[in-house]
Amino acid sequence: MPRRKDPRRDDLPPAFSSMWRALKRAYYAEPRLLPVSFGLSLLAALPDALLALWMKLLVDGVERHQRNLVMAAGAGLAVSAVATWFLKVTSDRAQRRFRDRVAVALESHVAGLQASVSTIAHHERPEFVDRLAMLRDQVFVLDHMYISLFSTCGWILRLGVTVVLLMSIHPVLALLVVFALPTVFTSTWRPGVEREVQERAVPAIRLAAHLFNTATTAPAGKEVRVTGIGDQLVRQRREAWERWYRPVAAARWGTALWHTLAWAIFGAGYVGAVVFVSSVLKASPGNVLLVLAAGARLSAYIGATVGEIGFLRGFWLDGSRRMAWLEDYAASLVEHADAPAPERLKDGIRFEHVSFTYPGTARRVLDDVNLELKPGAVVAIVGENGAGKSTLVKLLCRLYQPDQGRILIDGVDLARIRAGEWRLRIAGAFQDFFRFEFRARQSVSVGDVPRLDDQPAVLAAVERAGAGDVVERLASGLETQLGTTWPQGVEVSFGQWQKLALARGFMRDRPLLLVLDEPTAALDAETEHALFERYAAVARGGKQDNATDGRITILVSHRFSTVRMAELIVVLDGARVVEAGTHEELMAKGGQYAELYGIQAAAYR
Repeated sequence: MPRRKDPRRDDLPPAFSSMWRALKRAYYAEPRLLPVSFGLSLLAALPDALLALWMKLLVDGVERHQRNLVMAAGAGLAVSAVATWFLKVTSDRAQRRFRDRVAVALESHVAGLQASVSTIAHHERPEFVDRLAMLRDQVFVLDHMYISLFSTCGWILRLGVTVVLLMSIHPVLALLVVFALPTVFTSTWRPGVEREVQERAVPAIRLAAHLFNTATTAPAGKEVRVTGIGDQLVRQRREAWERWYRPVAAARWGTALWHTLAWAIFGAGYVGAVVFVSSVLKASPGNVLLVLAAGARLSAYIGATVGEIGFLRGFWLDGSRRMAWLEDYAASLVEHADAPAPERLKDGIRFEHVSFTYPGTARRVLDDVNLELKPGAVVAIVGENGAGKSTLVKLLCRLYQPDQGRILIDGVDLARIRAGEWRLRIAGAFQDFFRFEFRARQSVSVGDVPRLDDQPAVLAAVERAGAGDVVERLASGLETQLGTTWPQGVEVSFGQWQKLALARGFMRDRPLLLVLDEPTAALDAETEHALFERYAAVARGGKQDNATDGRITILVSHRFSTVRMAELIVVLDGARVVEAGTHEELMAKGGQYAELYGIQAAAYR
């Protein structure tokens, strides 16, 4: 049995299988509208394709003085004209409705796929970031793929009817299709070449977009003006765009020359067919007109067909391939976890020889970490920048998997515990928090989705986070819209955002693991100390509760005056745990913690 390719390492899936999967996705979303839209596209093709036949019959009727034939041909022309208009309008309206509905389904599908990935490693690898960036741009127009595919089938039907009409005069005229093959080849080959060049240049265009946003949006506005780097940003943006455009333009010129040569071959075949019918076969005027009309329409149909195929090959199929890749990637990370998350912690959390390296890098961020966190403990993690503090927390939250070793939760490997269930047992706030530009109440309450509209719970979380002063200053309190880009939205300072993020982390009342990863970095040392002291006092005062659920609280901070209140202080340095103990034990030891504590204490005197 052949080994299945790993979508985390391999190229994009095959184009046609990806398109088939996208078609099934659309059918699941719209099982009625999809066949209706497709059927109308085919029906709309027939009246137009038969115009050459009606014109031939009309000339034959006039030449032979057959009034009935003239009348029939005229009726056929009239029906074709009316049917072409009617079916086009009907088809367009059905397709527009199909596109609108399937677009929402596709966007939801892609968003759901990304949300279903239990880790965030794909956001760390440049090649995956490029892939996802292009998919985000394409998913909003990926619904065009279906209409393009329907149109392609319609043009192929027209082409088939036209070839049959030509062969009714003489079978050799089918060779016109052979003369058209080079145009089909170049139309399918050309977009692929150009897309490959564009794919290689995506980092440059992403940089150009980043520089443009930096130069034109509000967050960077103050520093751009104070530093005077506006002209430099514009210049760098132009250079990045040129690095993308130059190879793309060169590829377009090269493929255009081959495409032009292919059409020249077809043009020669068309002229030869007209000469063959009129001079060699001595055909009737009606047959000559049929060759002229059908041959001319054949070139139009081939042009439209290969054009649609080019769109499919160059953009829509690539979009479906990226979506298929994301489906495979998400499926490859589907957990085979068979253990539920515990309702309470009895034995605590233990790190056994845990090592971790970020994707795309060689340096270990954590190296052979061994650590035991007792149930009900308040644990502080300290160390210099880059020591691995936040990484250790991310591993606990299952945002990454260890490269080596394991993390045990009550003796069960965390990798075996279902990630969704485990995260429901976690609460916390992070230094790199996200600014949810919702109403203030919702920005806090998303920390515990089942209580999204629970006003008392939101107020309690705000109180625990010491964010009451932030809410009091808002014009409409918790109903104030955050973010100046929204109607009635207000500007909120970084420190206020951080307090709201902290309140969001306190929404869950009884988490088994509470993580506070430098969530108060924007606050002054005194405010941070008072906040953590109050929380540590609550945690210790609730020993009875902690004995019941075994909750572990982890504080990550650079401020040693804050972490001294913890029952266990873990010192990280060079990706390793170098010390662990209480404040008193570590100070008595006179090691790295005591040295760093002394330096900070001297700075505050």
